[in-house]
Amino acid sequence: MDTGRARQPDVVVVPAVGAPEGTEEAAMREWIVEQSRRGARILGVCSGSMVLAGTGLLNGHKATSHWSRLSSLKQSHPEVQWMGGLRFVQDGMITTTAGVTSGIPGALKVMEDLAGAAEAERVGRLMNYPDWSVTATAQIPVQSFAASDIPIGLNALIPWLRPTIGVGLFNGVGEIDVASAFEVYNMSFAARTVAVGATDTVTTKHGLILLTVPEHQAPPVDRLIAPGAAGDQDIDPQLSDWAASRNMPIDAIAGAGGVLGFDGAIEYLARHTDRTTAESAAKMIDYPTAHLNLPAGGTPVRVPVLLALGLLLAILTGSLPAIIRTAIRRRAAGKMT
Repeated sequence: MDTGRARQPDVVVVPAVGAPEGTEEAAMREWIVEQSRRGARILGVCSGSMVLAGTGLLNGHKATSHWSRLSSLKQSHPEVQWMGGLRFVQDGMITTTAGVTSGIPGALKVMEDLAGAAEAERVGRLMNYPDWSVTATAQIPVQSFAASDIPIGLNALIPWLRPTIGVGLFNGVGEIDVASAFEVYNMSFAARTVAVGATDTVTTKHGLILLTVPEHQAPPVDRLIAPGAAGDQDIDPQLSDWAASRNMPIDAIAGAGGVLGFDGAIEYLARHTDRTTAESAAKMIDYPTAHLNLPAGGTPVRVPVLLALGLLLAILTGSLPAIIRTAIRRRAAGKMT
């Protein structure tokens, strides 16, 4: 952009990054400030607000972020008017959103400002975000960690023996379908995911180029899922053949009636784990589920088994010194007799 080979942006989207205020991202923060001063709109999605807070652009302005970050942000950046319970906050030319899926309503709000309500409504229908419209309120429930989030916490703390799921990608796959598959599994910690494709890249429906692991280089996976496939008949034939060659189950990651996107991914997660895990994962990505009739799913046994084994190991470890001392005394007593 600085060389003139690309157009200057009208909107800069700021996602979460690993070191939002670290020195390695200093150049990015400076560039964002430059674009803002030039007149570009800024859209901070989820913890992208942490990057924006580091730029100083939010000082004196209202903003929001992922609900789990707000408390620490209020302490580290009191100069910003942090607000909870809102899907997005728009203050001047800067829009910030709550959890990652709230980036959809946030982006549609920016689109409404740039292209008008009719265009935002058209695109909003394609996104199929629950209860969204240009006139819908931005208010959402104020979230906090609860006992219902314990299964996800245990999945994160006890990662051993988690299944590995291959996410089968193909040219023309929908971006929301891909994002939903990775988000619900990454935030539930219910499985490891690996992007698998026929080649080392695929091009999505609207032209994004995604890196994948070619099928012949893919690690062993327990199951293959196909984003964007409403049913088994819609799964890419090459993915089906590859799964068959490995004697591996393959599923269309969809909900009841072939529902796709986040609705389908959350329903699929509920069927293969349990309803509580799916609802908690949706909460972590700020996706509403009141409109979904989530299946009960099974009863996960991996975490309880690992907890039981861990408790047994702790007991044995704690008892080991006493067992050794008893053995030494018995051996000494045997020598005396």
